[in-house]
Amino acid sequence: MTNVVRNVRLLSLTAAASLALASEAAAQRRDDGVAHGISIGDSRRVKGLRLNFRDRKMVQVDGVNITLWTPYDDAVGGTVNGLALGLPQTGADRIKGLALGIFGVGAEEEMRGIGIGGVGLGAGGDMSGIMIGGIGAGAGGDVSGIVLGGIGVGAGGRLKGAMIGGIGVGAGGSAKGLLLGGIGAGVGGRLEGIAIGGVGVGAGGEAKGLLVGGVGAGVSKEFRGIALGGVGVGVGGDAQWVLIGGVGAGVGGDFKGLGVGGVGMGVGGDFTGIGIGGVGVGVGGISRALLIGGVGAGGSDLRGVALGGIAVGAGSMSGFNAASLFTRIEKFGTQRGVAVSSFNYMKGNQQGLTIGIINYARSLDGVQVGLINIAKSNRSGRKVLPIANWEMR
Repeated sequence: MTNVVRNVRLLSLTAAASLALASEAAAQRRDDGVAHGISIGDSRRVKGLRLNFRDRKMVQVDGVNITLWTPYDDAVGGTVNGLALGLPQTGADRIKGLALGIFGVGAEEEMRGIGIGGVGLGAGGDMSGIMIGGIGAGAGGDVSGIVLGGIGVGAGGRLKGAMIGGIGVGAGGSAKGLLLGGIGAGVGGRLEGIAIGGVGVGAGGEAKGLLVGGVGAGVSKEFRGIALGGVGVGVGGDAQWVLIGGVGAGVGGDFKGLGVGGVGMGVGGDFTGIGIGGVGVGVGGISRALLIGGVGAGGSDLRGVALGGIAVGAGSMSGFNAASLFTRIEKFGTQRGVAVSSFNYMKGNQQGLTIGIINYARSLDGVQVGLINIAKSNRSGRKVLPIANWEMR
């Protein structure tokens, strides 16, 4: 009996000594500011596994941080390097690694790596990597990588990479890469890459690449690439390459390339290339293009080829111009080259060749060929002639 008591006392002393040593070691770990291994509660610094309901004091976790809710509003902020797991949601100031939340994931400042939120995923600052939000994914700053949002993807800053939104994709700044929006895709700044919107695509700045809008595509400034709009395509500045609008296509500045409008196509500045309009084509500047209008083609100064189903009209024209009903230049304009129509009406100075049933020139310094040829500037007896009329000065 005495031996048993002695052994029990020995074991008790040994256990007490072990607990004392463990407490001392734990105190040393707390003193150096980092908890290693498994930590339960609102620990400030952990290397290993940290389990907590809702963070307020967390500063940094290197490893795994598992929480049930996003941090308190008055949280000191923190960084997770590794896995941030939320049941149902989680968050931190900065997350670098893998972030998973049944409901959602949020980072006050920055998120990098892979993020998956059942409902949504967002960052107050920048976001980069592979991000998936059941409803949406967005950041107040820049977003780069591959981002998928069931409804939408958005960035207050720039977008770079592949962005796909069930309804839309948008950025307050510029975008570069692939943008797909079920309804629309748009950026406030420069757009470079491929942008496709079920309804529309738009850029507040310059754009370069392929733009496809189910209804329309629009660029506020310069554009270079291919733009397709079910109803229309519009560019506020200069444009190059291809513009095709189901109803219309228009450029506010100069255009070089192919422009097609189901109803009409127009260029506010100079045009070099091919312009086709189901009803008409118009150029505000100098046209060195092939213009084809189902009803008519016109411009300020036509120097290429203009073909109108009914009429061709311009301030001045040269090159080759033809229409079934009439061609016309304005009072102070000049016609050079060849004009062919039933009625060639040159209110200004004709210096080229006109061929038609009736040819009229206020001032003739060329040749008229037709049934009736009227040259108002010719001397008496030669003002109206059949077959041909001419004057060389």
